[in-house]
Formats: sequence, C-alpha cells, structure tokens
Amino acid sequence: MTTEPIPQGDADRLWAERFWTRFYRPGVPIDIDAELDAAGTLADIFERDALRYAGRIGFVSLGSGRTYGATLADAKAFAAWLQSVGVAKGDRVALMMPNCLQYPAALFGTLFAGAVVVNVNPLYTAPELAHQLRDSGAVVLVVMDMFAATFASIRAQTAVREVVVTSMGDMLGPIKGPAIGLMLRAAGQKPAPWPKRGMYRWKQVMRRARRLAYRRPGIAQGDLAFLQYTGGTSGVAKGAMLTHRNVVANVLQGRAWVMPQLDDSELLTNVTLLPLYHIFSLTANLLMFMGVGGRNILIANPRDTRRVSWILRKERFTGMAGVSTLFASLLDDPEFRARDFSALRLTIAGGMATHAEVAARWEALTGKPLVEGYGLTECAPVVCIRPVDFATPGVMGYSGTVGLPVPSTEVRMRRADGSWAGLGEPGELCVRGPQVMRGYWGHPEESARALSDDGWLATGDVGVMGRDGEVQLIDRIKDMILVSGFNVYPAEIEAAIATHPDVAEVAVVGVPDPVKGERIKAVVHPRGTTLSVEAVREHCRTRLTGYKVPSIVEIRDTPLPKTNVGKILRRELR
Repeated sequence: MTTEPIPQGDADRLWAERFWTRFYRPGVPIDIDAELDAAGTLADIFERDALRYAGRIGFVSLGSGRTYGATLADAKAFAAWLQSVGVAKGDRVALMMPNCLQYPAALFGTLFAGAVVVNVNPLYTAPELAHQLRDSGAVVLVVMDMFAATFASIRAQTAVREVVVTSMGDMLGPIKGPAIGLMLRAAGQKPAPWPKRGMYRWKQVMRRARRLAYRRPGIAQGDLAFLQYTGGTSGVAKGAMLTHRNVVANVLQGRAWVMPQLDDSELLTNVTLLPLYHIFSLTANLLMFMGVGGRNILIANPRDTRRVSWILRKERFTGMAGVSTLFASLLDDPEFRARDFSALRLTIAGGMATHAEVAARWEALTGKPLVEGYGLTECAPVVCIRPVDFATPGVMGYSGTVGLPVPSTEVRMRRADGSWAGLGEPGELCVRGPQVMRGYWGHPEESARALSDDGWLATGDVGVMGRDGEVQLIDRIKDMILVSGFNVYPAEIEAAIATHPDVAEVAVVGVPDPVKGERIKAVVHPRGTTLSVEAVREHCRTRLTGYKVPSIVEIRDTPLPKTNVGKILRRELR
C-alpha cells in the first residue's frame, strides 16, 4: 500500500471513476442498481429462495433440521398470528433469542407482516433491555425462556403488549425437544422463575397460527425492515433504521462478490457462529447463503468452543463467518484442530480487526485463508471485502487490509478540517451507497451528525486507501490515545503484542495522565503462566516506537471481557 498522497485533483478524478473497480475479480459487477430495483423486499427474496429450495434443509439446530419450505410456512403462520393480535405495518417486534430454529421463522414472519424487526441481545441487563424496548416502542416480544425473567422485571416500563416465550427444544421434535430441555437443566441452565400470566408459549402460538389466514400487506423497499441497535459504546444505544432496500442491497452486493463461484447443485453448509441478532451474521450467514440453498448450522453459544466442536464433529462445512477472537478460541481447541477441513472454501472475518497471528494459524490449520471484510451496523453491514477467488486462493490471503468497496459503494477518507484526503492519506472513513441507513431512530441530531446531505455516512473509523483500491483500517477515532501530543492507535499496539507466542488475548486502552495527557495500558491474558510484564514490554520495544510502548502492563489470569459475539470490550478495561 502506498504511503505517498496523490495530488487532490487526481484523487478526485480517481474517486469519480471508482478506480477500485478495476481490481474486481472478473464477473463481479460494478453496480447492482438494476438488480436491486427488480429484487423487491426481503420478504420477496426469502419467499423466492425458499420456494426454489423448498425441499432442502435450510437450518440446523442441535442436529435437527428444518427445510426452507417448512420455514416459509412457519414464517407466514407467525405473520398471520401477529396480524391476529393487532400488529400493523410499521409496528416493531422484538426478538430476544440465541440462534435456534425459531429465529428465522419469527424474523421472516415479522417481515411478512410488514412489521419492523428489533433484534435484541439476550444477555442484556434489565436496564439495557428496558432502554431498547422503550426506545423502539416494540409491541411484541419473542424471548427465550432463559431470559424471560429479565423482561418480566421491566415489562411495566415498556409498550410491549404480547409476549411469546420459547425454549431451545420447541422445534426439535416431541422426543428430542424435551430431552434438550432436561440436558440444559442438568447443565445448570435452568430459567429463572417468570410470571406465566400474560405470556404465550411458542408452541401454543404456532398451533393457533397455522389455523389463521395470512393477508399480505403492501410492503415497499423504502419501508423499515430493522431497527438494528448499535452497541452503545459511546453513549446510549441507538437504533439504526435499515430499510428493506438497505438490506436487500447488501445481500445482492455480497452475493455478487461470492455466489457466482458457488454451484447450487451441491449442498453447501455454512456454520452460523455469530448470533442472528448481529447484523454481520444476519446478512453474511442467513440472507447471503439462502441464494444457493445453503444449509445453515445455527450455533447458540459460539464462545463454548467444546460444544461447538462437538456440534461440528460430523459436519463437512463449506463456509464460516466470525470475529478474530472466536477463530482464536477454536484454534486453541484440540478437537477442532483434529477435524477434516477439506470441504472448507470460505472463511470471512469481520466485526473487529483480525490479528495476523490468528490469520496465519487459521491458514496453516485449514489450508484456506481468512478473508477480511469491513462493515458496520449503519451499512447493513458490509462496506468492503477482500477479493474472493476460489480458483486462486492466494489472492484471498491475509494482507492486513479489509479489501475493496463492494459494488455500488463509494469510500473516501475525510480530514479533520472536513476536506477529502488523498490516496495513501489517513482520515475518517466515509461511505456512500444503497446499503447506508436512513438514520437513527428518534435521534435526528445524531442522524444529521452522521449523515451528510449528499448521502455520505461518517463511520468514526480511521482508514487509508492505497493505489490498489484496498482499504486499511487504523482504528476507531474515539479509541485513539493522545500521548504527549502523538496520536497512538490501540489496534497497532495490540497487533504487535499479539505476535508474542505466550499471548492469548490483548487489549490496549488509554488512561489519564496529568503530564502526558494519557498513558498506554495493555491488558494481557496469557496462554500459560510464564509471561511477565517485562517480557511484554521488551517484545514491544523491538516492534514499536518508544512512545507507543505501554507504560502499564496488566497480566490477567482470566479471559478479557467480551461482547456476545466475541469482541473485546475496551470500555470495561478503562
């Protein structure tokens, strides 16, 4: 990647031409606009795919499968039930479940009813849940029984009228379903008591739903499909308003990038490691792979690597998407390392920076590279991805970049003074394209700060684009550490420390200092017991400029705090 800025006039011309499209793999279109106009809504896409592959197993949970055709029937039945309890077009329906067979049924059922899906992290605390339900104005909640008590404690603070409680075994059959329930209870995963009054059970709802008539409402691409809440790392969580058009665009962009190289005559199996309530999983796993009739293995708890290995023990999977920390934990599991990876063709890494050490270990084990990409909730989510070429795997190898902007997408870097940066010059990464959200629900001032009048979204990420069109991320603007007037990006230091063979996990944060402004603190979880503070510092001194060497190093015996998708929570380490 070049480090010399190109004169601004030349840069403007190159961006106007979207020069990065010169580096697309043959067959990848520059635009998906015409196909997008003809695609219809998410409900239309799912129905077409489900009818085309009706007899194929589309979703697998704990070894039990559900065909696309049956899932389509489930979704329309759930839509009919929503209509029967007064859910109108545009109403919000919250889903609070881990990955399970009920999820796609409830998700597509909500979209068929013309309602808006509000995906909820099941591990939310009561205050976090109360905020999201109040802010979204959700009128219906579908919740896993393990988390029903949390909702019950704050129900009076919300507008929720109808509650559907489900269990992991509800769609696994009359014998296996109860057995799974007993197994979970024996493992100590027993739901806390919750009031049964005023809450329906999933099986009860679906028995009634199958006797109801579904009436398809008028749904347009411009209608809201999701209120997808950001993590709230910089304040109160906000709901990104994603329309059907936003998400359909991203599905088509992803399919154009990958699917022409996949043959739908073979049954392709995808491991859905990330929870479906996360936008990366929703698009990259669920919606993209439906286009080839893919079989999605739904993993309820990806951080339990022993159980993941057990679930996958007999599977020959084709694809997988996840974040760097999840791949690192799988690589440390002996059962996972012992499996056959000959069927694996595509592993996509996103959601956080992928460490070079993790990428190298993954390729050494599987024989296939980790393909990095970049996205964010506000873009439904994919913005960039590394070239995917199954015929020439070396093209897909780890490079430290997040790839090229996907079709119909523009990316530019903006200087602090608001002007556009040149090629090779760092700046705030800005995006314009059909996948960019409408704005933040109920936050017009936040929306105006993030979105310009001509459609550019300011992401808050610092990046740089090279002459080859590839984008390299540097870090989040808000995570930048200011040390004696020097800008220091935690990701650079984390990447250096992660190369130490005794480091399992690392996070770097800034802490206040009365003289320097901030000091650099590294929090490390080691692989064994021999790693010392001085060993970490010495490792940094050989790889980093002096002012970037952490002045504080903390060795922790326990893994670092993470979100449910495996991203390290820097804010908890500050």
